[in-house]
Amino acid sequence: MFARLARALFGSANDRTLKAYQRRVPEINALEPAVQALSDEQLRHRTVEFKERLEKGETLDGLLPEAFAVCREASRRVLGKRHFDVQLIGGMVLHGGRIAEMRTGEGKTLVATLAVYLNALSGKGVHVVTVNDYLARRDAEEMSILYTFLGLTTGVIVPNLSDGERREAYAADITYGTNNEFGFDYLRDNMKYSLADMVQRPFNHAIVDEVDSILIDEARTPLIISGPADDSSDLYRSVDDVVVKLVEEPDVYDKDEKLRSVTLTEHGSHRVEALLAEAGVLQEGGLYDIHNVAVVHHVQQSLRAHTLFTRDVDYIVREGKVVIIDEFTGRMMDGRRYSDGLHQALEAKEHVEIQQENQTLASITFQNYFRLYPKLSGMTGTAMTEADEFAEIYHLDVVEIPTNLPVQRIDTDDEVYLTAAEKFSAVADLIKDINKTGQPILVGTTSIEKSEYLSRILTQRGIQHNVLNARQHEKEAIIIAQAGAPGAITIATNMAGRGTDIKLGGNIEMLVKASTEGVEDDAQRDSVEQNIRAIVEEHHEEVHKAGGLYVIGTERHESRRVDNQLRGRSGRQGDPGNSRFFLSLEDDLIRIFASDRMGAMMQKMGLKEGEAIVHPWLNKALEKAQKRVEARNFDMRKNTLKYDDVMNDQRKEVYAQRKEYMATEDLSGVIAELREHTIEDLVHAHIPEKSFAEAWNTEGLTKEVSRVLNLDLPIADWAKEDGMDSEGVIERIMAEAAKAQAARTANMGPELMRLIEKQVVLTTFDAVWKEHLHGLDQLRQGIGLRAYGQRDPLNEYKQEAFQMFTAMLDDMRIRVTETMCRIQAVSEPPPFPVINTETSGPSEEPAGLFAQGTTGSEIPAPGPMAGFPSMAPMSLSAPRPQAVPAGEEPDAATLQRWNAETPRNALCPCGSGLKFKHCHGRLV
Repeated sequence: MFARLARALFGSANDRTLKAYQRRVPEINALEPAVQALSDEQLRHRTVEFKERLEKGETLDGLLPEAFAVCREASRRVLGKRHFDVQLIGGMVLHGGRIAEMRTGEGKTLVATLAVYLNALSGKGVHVVTVNDYLARRDAEEMSILYTFLGLTTGVIVPNLSDGERREAYAADITYGTNNEFGFDYLRDNMKYSLADMVQRPFNHAIVDEVDSILIDEARTPLIISGPADDSSDLYRSVDDVVVKLVEEPDVYDKDEKLRSVTLTEHGSHRVEALLAEAGVLQEGGLYDIHNVAVVHHVQQSLRAHTLFTRDVDYIVREGKVVIIDEFTGRMMDGRRYSDGLHQALEAKEHVEIQQENQTLASITFQNYFRLYPKLSGMTGTAMTEADEFAEIYHLDVVEIPTNLPVQRIDTDDEVYLTAAEKFSAVADLIKDINKTGQPILVGTTSIEKSEYLSRILTQRGIQHNVLNARQHEKEAIIIAQAGAPGAITIATNMAGRGTDIKLGGNIEMLVKASTEGVEDDAQRDSVEQNIRAIVEEHHEEVHKAGGLYVIGTERHESRRVDNQLRGRSGRQGDPGNSRFFLSLEDDLIRIFASDRMGAMMQKMGLKEGEAIVHPWLNKALEKAQKRVEARNFDMRKNTLKYDDVMNDQRKEVYAQRKEYMATEDLSGVIAELREHTIEDLVHAHIPEKSFAEAWNTEGLTKEVSRVLNLDLPIADWAKEDGMDSEGVIERIMAEAAKAQAARTANMGPELMRLIEKQVVLTTFDAVWKEHLHGLDQLRQGIGLRAYGQRDPLNEYKQEAFQMFTAMLDDMRIRVTETMCRIQAVSEPPPFPVINTETSGPSEEPAGLFAQGTTGSEIPAPGPMAGFPSMAPMSLSAPRPQAVPAGEEPDAATLQRWNAETPRNALCPCGSGLKFKHCHGRLV
């Protein structure tokens, strides 16, 4: 009550924020006459002036009014579009590092040009992030005309670009691209072996289009670059055959649809164990014996695939591949794959080729990637419902921008039916009635399966319509362009992020583009365009009189944002329109989250078959259910972020250290330091502090020095010397190791040795980091069980992750030392492998490495001598001399040859498996 009273007196926080921005609008408008008087050349030269003023110390905020006025005038001249006052406010919000919520059709793409132009003046680059490649290309193509006119350069990051093309695009003042492309380029850059090979510049400012889709809906989706793991496709098929039989039986598993989890019951565990043994999958022991852990994992993933994932809802099968469907946009996520073997289980379920499993080499979530930008802002049609999450996770405020013209859309209360069949029948009846008036209709469904079910009903009734779902992905732009034509009926799985406005009467630009494709004659193109414009204007008036676009929702989504996005397609720019949602008690949202309360309400009202209940109370009850789901999802994302923050801190350290190594020309000092630390640890592990020589483990230390440093030293003799202590042993070993390293450097040449040192440090760092990531994944999976022991899983995870990180650095130090002590030159260069970065998650596992979530390109692997083909390559082990036939002793000449060719710590050429010095090396 007091909150409502305060809002009435002082306005909401959003109102107060808008007032602060609105004060600057008259200042920008006052500059318009002077800017309009400038010639094109003078207008373009203002960009140069702005840059000079910035260099002299002026701020971007100080330049804002003039820069906005220049950008608006340039847009009017080259695009034929003048920014409205509310769009100027939107530009200020974006420049201020906030989120601008603007209704569909209010020109978000044009609004972004204001903040992009202003921030690009600094020369540090601005990234404009879109949800798909089509929008990135389209926006870059359309808006680059404006930026080029103003003297700025524009680049676009799309799949299949070479590193050179990517570097050029990132070097531009403004770079368009998808969140996946930006994220994977960041990960790939941190796997490069030279600073010159990296493509991205230091981050400056990112403006995210459809910010709620990227930072909320995809927040828990990690970007993962992976390498192939062991092939277990036969095991997936065998387990799938068992699970197919298992799920047909009663009481074998418990399913929780709220948490999307499934577990075997005690009866189910016994049953699956029997079926696996019968199928020959379990060779010995029980299902939960330690050597059958992999089988348990395969069973669990196959059970999830069969019980929680539905074809044509969660994924489709296309061209022999399982393709994930984005639950929020209805788009195919080509190449994106489920991790941890789930995607392989789906492939086994659908009897398509099972792709190889993968192991994480590098990963980052969108939450942590976008928090790397010093300045982040975004725009969307629906963000207020998630304002708390944006503020808590990203420190971004949401500002609701008023529409340029009042919204005239009429939103009707929801209709609720008992069954889904009754609901779809009522939807079809309404479509038939509205279609008679000529009013265009957009029908939103939650899955491909339901869109095709409704399509069959309309076809049976003889109603012409278009279907837009993941199967018709290629026709998307054309279908949307015509969705506002008189009498048009469009069924869409989801309209979130489609990126093309539904304009009453039809989309002139899209229709002209489609109709003039291939037409060379200018006069003919102009004639076609004029005819289309006349027809569309006539249709616009017809549709306007009929009542505008009618939006029908066939189900409520878990998120209110998605429902609002669907509604927002109608009533753009002050157009008339209608919206109505149809629901049933069989819908997922009601069945899982609101069934008890809703069912009781229906019984009280005496609902009969074929009847619907329409009441504002129902709307409020559904909204409460949606709020509960949103709060639960927020908690899950927040919890994920807490764990990912632990890895993120370690990732930052690793990547910063890696860049430092790449930037350092001479790493010999680093190598020496690592070697000295390793020697100290070896000695302290075998010689207790302040102990007598009799207590020293000289034999163990000698073996370890031989294994790690490749040195055969008389440590036992040193121990007998008077006054010798651990520090003396350390000094002698260090001196011998340094002498051996100096000899190797002299043999190979300083230039080659510097290159080898850098390659060894970087490749070893990558190897231990990869193993560390795998260890963290394993730790994360089971850490929740610590809660049963009254321990906080997050604190336990932080402590153990830190211990693992420390152990990783120790392991790296030892590995680098071992490798550098065994470097030798050989005459034959080893063949270079190829790193393959494939699409998301990954779609086709190549022989090399591949990336989850991005498009494919090939880059040469960072081999031992990458970038220096003229130099002799390095080998980490010497070639073994030819062994003698089994059972025969070598003659004296062979022994002498072996002695000359075989290092003492290498395996003996006789094939015994012993080191040469402990085998035939003793005979020489």
